[in-house]
Amino acid sequence: MKTILLVEDHSIVSMGVKLLIEDFLPSVNIIEAGSFNETLKHLQSRFFDLVVLDIKIPGGEGSKMIDKIKAIQSKVKILVFSSQDEELYALHYYKAGASGYLPKDSSNDELEKAITSVLNGGTYISSVVQSQLINSTMLERESKESPIETLSNRELEIMDMLLVGRWTKDIAIDLNIKESTVSTYKGRIFEKLDVTNILELFKKVEIYKKQKEKTH
Repeated sequence: MKTILLVEDHSIVSMGVKLLIEDFLPSVNIIEAGSFNETLKHLQSRFFDLVVLDIKIPGGEGSKMIDKIKAIQSKVKILVFSSQDEELYALHYYKAGASGYLPKDSSNDELEKAITSVLNGGTYISSVVQSQLINSTMLERESKESPIETLSNRELEIMDMLLVGRWTKDIAIDLNIKESTVSTYKGRIFEKLDVTNILELFKKVEIYKKQKEKTH
């Protein structure tokens, strides 16, 4: 019997996903966690085959959570289940060590495909990400044309918070880092994307997303 740790802080979403998984995996044991601290406690107390991980959870630390999970159970598979923009974030989570990235608006069939693939030792890569990885030459060219590709996982995380109107102080509290550190990251983001304010940043990201859509 496979054991899955479902990390999701919205009970309705968690219940729905659990029912869907049990529908195509009758012999499965699903444990639920609503925060990252709770996740770590479960990982320390029992073995899991798979962690279905929502990034935006209480106590969450973005892509750093993957390293912390692997530090406790090095062989556990991690499927990121997120509402963050797949085109902007999926590759970064793969690079951080996730075995798959599944957007929350995916179909039931995609959920089944992703979980089955990862549980069987494979990697789940959606058609969106496949097109980004079509060949290394294209990826290198996109990296040069798109400065967003040069952002680190932490820079992407902070950029995401800035784009939804979060203040530097709030970001510092959420990420448990100093406000001055957030300001430093913000400066790096602005420099890499060649912008001077949030409005310009928003416009640059929108342009990047439209360019991505044209390549699909």
